[in-house]
Order: sequence, then C-alpha cells, then structure tokens
Amino acid sequence: MKQLLLFLSLILIISQNSFGQKEISGVTPATTIEIANQKLYFNGAGLREKYFFDLYVGSLYVSKKSKDARALINANASMAITLDIVSGLIKSEDMIAAIDEGFKNATNGNTAPLRDKIEAFKSAFKTEIIEGDHFVIAYIKESGTEVYKNGKKLKTIEGLAFKKALFGIWLCDEPTDEDLKEGMLGLD
Repeated sequence: MKQLLLFLSLILIISQNSFGQKEISGVTPATTIEIANQKLYFNGAGLREKYFFDLYVGSLYVSKKSKDARALINANASMAITLDIVSGLIKSEDMIAAIDEGFKNATNGNTAPLRDKIEAFKSAFKTEIIEGDHFVIAYIKESGTEVYKNGKKLKTIEGLAFKKALFGIWLCDEPTDEDLKEGMLGLD
C-alpha cells in the first residue's frame, strides 16, 4: 500500500511539473499577462547567457501563439517581451550596448530611420539595473511600444516600424541569442 501511495504521489508531482510553466534560472514566467486591458498568452521563454553567466530570462507573450519569428516581428498585433534580470553582472551601459548591437542586427545595419526612437528606448535602461529587476516591453497596437521597469511606465514609442526592429532584436535571423530566440518561440 505504501508503495502504491508513493507511486501515485510521484505521478502527481511529475504531471504537475509537465503541465506548469518551467522555471528558468529561478524565474517562472506567468502563463498570461495583461497589458492595456489586453490579455496576452505565454509563447515561450529562454535564458540570455554570456560567457557561461546567466544574465536574464526573456519571455514572449502574444495574443495568438506562434513559432514563426518573421510573422511575429511583422505582426501589427499586441505582444510583449519581459526581461527578468537574474544577474548582478548586468550594468546599464552593457544593456545599452547590447541594444545598439541588437538594433543593428535587426535592421541589417539601417538604424538611421529609427535613430530618435532607438535613443528614446535606450533611455529606459540608463538607470541602474540590478538583479531582480523586471522589464516589460509591450507593443500595443493602438498606442505603440510601452516600456516598464518594475511596474513603472518609463516610455511610449510610437510606430510599427520601431516595433518590428525592436522585436527583431530577439527574433530576427541574427538574434541577440539563438537559444533565447528558440525558447521564446517555444522551440526548445
């Protein structure tokens, strides 16, 4: 009888872990988030690593799940990326440099048409970044891209062209991290 109860308990634990969100570097992404009164659904998540250090967990939320990076980049539909900082090694200047590189990759080096919007976006990362910070980068079809840090709205940047370049940082053909891209697309 004890063995049967132990076996059933083990099956219950395994089944709960199989159907719940998986933990990544201490972060368990939410199954849904709400932005501007719109419910967005978890699409996938991954870990941004550099030199074997875990830096942040990036999660993608969409109105309709997809594994098609190009379609997600080009969609004029509300969606969001969350960044959960899991390392004290990330400094503001490092994040800004990574953003610059990401925009160059996402636009094939043609950042000039978006220069002012990119600068506005980068300003959201100029204050100190510490382990535990939570960023939400949400594109809302009606208003543009909103940037939040720890629940406080920092910026709104208009334009679909900006959104395409921004989401391209993580989802383009030369993403900031290929494993992170695959995680966000639910391919891992």
